Amino acid sequence: QVQLVESGGGLVQAGGSLRLSCAASGRILSTYAMGWFRQAPGKEREFVAGIRWSGHSAYYADSVKGRFTISRDNAKNTVSLQMNSLKPEDTAVYYCAAGATNWGFSPSEADYWGQGTQVTVSS
Repeated sequence: QVQLVESGGGLVQAGGSLRLSCAASGRILSTYAMGWFRQAPGKEREFVAGIRWSGHSAYYADSVKGRFTISRDNAKNTVSLQMNSLKPEDTAVYYCAAGATNWGFSPSEADYWGQGTQVTVSS
């Protein structure tokens, strides 16, 4: 069993930055693919960024490419999402998730989810 806890959300002005962190406990994350997802009110949960267990392969939604960076520290059992040049449309609850090594980052195929952290970007 894996427990995921996100932190770092908050309120920021458009153009600002936030760094989200996800800490895992209960099991070592190093063999899991990790992903960040978000869900805005009235919308479905969507993929934001994902990273393989090695940390060498990262993937991004087109909407965040060039602005967000996902990273992981397997020694510390953490994964982070650096968010720069934030836009009001980035406002959502952000979730950390873990999946199988070959996970395609589909939300329905995630093995574990965190409780989410709110990110609000004001214009």
